[in-house]
Amino acid sequence: MPSPKPRRRPAGKARAKARRGKPKWVDLTDAELMEWRFCDLELCLEETPIAPRVEQLREELRRKKLGFQPDIWISTDWFSPDGVPGIAVPFYVVHPRLRLLERRQMQWVEGGTNRGFMHLIRHEAGHAIDNAYLLHKRPDWRETFGRYSQPYRSYYHPKPYSKRFVVHLDNWYAQSHPAEDYAETFAVWLDPGSRWRKRYADWPALDKLEYVDSLMNEVRDASPVVRSRERPDSVASLRMRLGDYYRRKRSHYGKDRPAGYDRDLRRLFRERVRGDKRMRADRFLRSVQPQILRAVARWTGEFQYTVKLVLGELIERARELELVVALDERSSLLDATIMLTIQTMNYVHSGYHRLLR
Repeated sequence: MPSPKPRRRPAGKARAKARRGKPKWVDLTDAELMEWRFCDLELCLEETPIAPRVEQLREELRRKKLGFQPDIWISTDWFSPDGVPGIAVPFYVVHPRLRLLERRQMQWVEGGTNRGFMHLIRHEAGHAIDNAYLLHKRPDWRETFGRYSQPYRSYYHPKPYSKRFVVHLDNWYAQSHPAEDYAETFAVWLDPGSRWRKRYADWPALDKLEYVDSLMNEVRDASPVVRSRERPDSVASLRMRLGDYYRRKRSHYGKDRPAGYDRDLRRLFRERVRGDKRMRADRFLRSVQPQILRAVARWTGEFQYTVKLVLGELIERARELELVVALDERSSLLDATIMLTIQTMNYVHSGYHRLLR
C-alpha cells in the first residue's frame, strides 16, 4: 500500500483557528459561564459568525467610495468612543452561546439578528467617521443637526410623526440628540437598500440626507484628522466577570421599570404558594411571545422592537414576583395581549424613551 500523504498544516489565521477549536465555555451552564472573566473568553472578531457582517459594512463603505475604514473590536456594548474613529460591538452578538446568555439575562439581544446588527453598526459607523474627521465642528454640520455639545439626557421626548428626522433605529432615536440625528441620517444614507431619495422625497429630513451625501463626497479622499487606535473596554483586556457585568446591567435597567407593571401582573396572574404546580407566569409569557408580539404590534402600529422591550420587562417582573398562571391558557393569552397593549401604549404615549447609549 502506498504510504498516506502527510496532512498539510493550515496557514496563518486558519492554523490559529484550528488550534483554538470550540471555546471551552460553550457547554457550560449559565451559572458556570457567569464566573468567567471577559478576557478569558478569548474572543477574536475574525473567527466569529459576525465577521461576514463586519465585512459587509466595509464593503458598503467601499461602494460609497469612502477611503475611511473604522477600527472594530469586541467590547461590552455598542458604541463609538468620543475621539476614537472606531466601533465597539458587544460580546453577546459574536457567538450563539453568548447570545443565549444575554437573552436569558436581559430578555432580548440588541443587534442579535442580521438586520438589527447592520442597523446598529451602520449607525456606529456614522459616529466613527464623525470622530475621524471632526465633522461636528463644522459650522454647516451645526446648522444642519444642531449643537454637538448639547448635553445628553437620560430620557428624551420624541415626536413620532415628525418628518424632520429619518427613521432608522426604533423609538425615533434620531430625535434624542444632534449627534444621534447625524448618525441615524448617515446610516440611512449608507444602507444600500434604503432608497432614501424616494423614501424621504416629501420629508424635510431629505435636506439632511442630501447634506450627508455632499459631506461624504467632500471627505471621500481626505486623510482622517484623528487616527487613534485606542480600544476602550476591549474584552481582550477586561478582567470583569460576566456575572458582575450582568448584575450591574440588570440593576441599571431595573430602575426604568414602570410602576404599573406590578398591579397589572397581579390582576392577570397569582402569587405562587408552596407546592403550586401551575405554570410560572414568566414561562407562559415567553411561550406565547411570538403570538402576542405580532398581535400587539399590528393593532398598536408600533414596532415589534418597542413591544418586545415592554414584554421583556413584564416577563422579568413576573419572574421576580414568582407569579403563576391562574386561568386557562386561552383566557390568559387574551388577557396577556390586552395587558401588553395597554402597557405598550402607556410606554409610547408617556413620550419619554431612555437613551440606548
